Amino acid sequence: MSILNDDRLLPAETETRRIARRLYAEICTLPILSPHGHTNAEWFATDQPFPNPAQLFIVPDHYIFRMLYSQGIPLSSLGIGPESSADPRKVWRLFAEHYYLFRGTPTRIWLDYAFETLFGLETRLGATNADEYYDSISEHLQRAEFRPRALLARFRIEVLATTDSPLDSLEHHKTLQSLGLQTTVLPTFRPDPVVDPDFSGFQQSVERLGHATREDTATWSGYLTALRKTRERFKALGGTATDHGHPTPATADLNPSAAATLFEKILARKSSPEDHELFRAQMLTEMAAMSLDDGLVMQIHPGSFRNHNTRLYERFGRDIGADIPMATDYVNNLRPLLQRFGNETALTIILFTLDESTYSRELAPLAGHYPCLKLGPAWWFHDSPEGMMRFREQTTETAGFYNTVGFNDDTRAFLSIPARHDVARRVDCAFLARLVAGHRLDEDEAVEVARDLAYNLVRRTYHL
Repeated sequence: MSILNDDRLLPAETETRRIARRLYAEICTLPILSPHGHTNAEWFATDQPFPNPAQLFIVPDHYIFRMLYSQGIPLSSLGIGPESSADPRKVWRLFAEHYYLFRGTPTRIWLDYAFETLFGLETRLGATNADEYYDSISEHLQRAEFRPRALLARFRIEVLATTDSPLDSLEHHKTLQSLGLQTTVLPTFRPDPVVDPDFSGFQQSVERLGHATREDTATWSGYLTALRKTRERFKALGGTATDHGHPTPATADLNPSAAATLFEKILARKSSPEDHELFRAQMLTEMAAMSLDDGLVMQIHPGSFRNHNTRLYERFGRDIGADIPMATDYVNNLRPLLQRFGNETALTIILFTLDESTYSRELAPLAGHYPCLKLGPAWWFHDSPEGMMRFREQTTETAGFYNTVGFNDDTRAFLSIPARHDVARRVDCAFLARLVAGHRLDEDEAVEVARDLAYNLVRRTYHL
């Protein structure tokens, strides 16, 4: 018996569900555009088989291992960390034994989708069938049709963007560009290591940036020129966007002299936490100025207290599932940048949030006014059916559909991409069906909006 119900996530009310089914049928086979995510370009450049189910599903996916860790399971026993020597099969058994923890979560939806649609596994995972799952997935992964490039085609992924450090050589993107794949794989410029003074090794990274660009990054003007050159390098390989993971959306508009003085103070390690926040704020405005010049779309992902668990950070490093959402102020923090660039129609800034209280109070009114602003989809902790529906309910009345950008999956877990897009399409169809059933939207309009949300808005906004 199938794990997946054909009507999953569609409305329970009979007539509204019929409308949603019709809408979903119009968009379910559209190609996937994935303009923001964290998959590894090396997977597709080398096209090597994924090593085993644990490495494929568990190790790269913080949604999975943070839940297991919350129940007292050590990360090292899940194969995470350089010193871990955990047997992959034992890791999988441990995961399967605790699969019940994911009941009601979006992670469960994504996993069930991958297990059934890719591997034909139609019984629910648990301790009793852990080895059956492991052996079946392992056998599939040895087949040519389960290599990374073949899966790109199978998933109908038309465009896939990775997220890359400015210090990355982008050698794998160069390889991919020469292969002529059906899927276009693009880099995204993520400058955090060289614009956030709190980033580990910041001063050394700024120096490396100078060496890579042959600019004197000990000076403010040389530093900015090095960043411009690096953005051009990304753009030359097809990149269309930047991404900024600042703690807050604070922006500033210092004069060049004051900015240079602040930069010198930070490089000399004579700065305070307040100086660091002001520098990050200034760099968002500098990045907006550069985007206006070079056309790269700017994404701002603020509001996460990164590496909240200090002990885990010291042992395992970043991105280990210990990032926690914070309250976020967009109205006041963005005003310096918007005073300078808010009315620019040639600039696109996409705002994301982990603070849902800002949807109707701040984000929708801002995007519903300023030409440069668009709203990114429900993100990270809110990338769920409920989170997606709350996003539509709280932003549409003020920002409409066309000041949003469609969906992006923001994932490190490659096999979850089609599942995440399917969830977004179903939820959007459920929302639109309610509008049609309530006589607020004609069904032909709803079909057009559904297509725009699934495909057209993403292509248009990200210049794909």
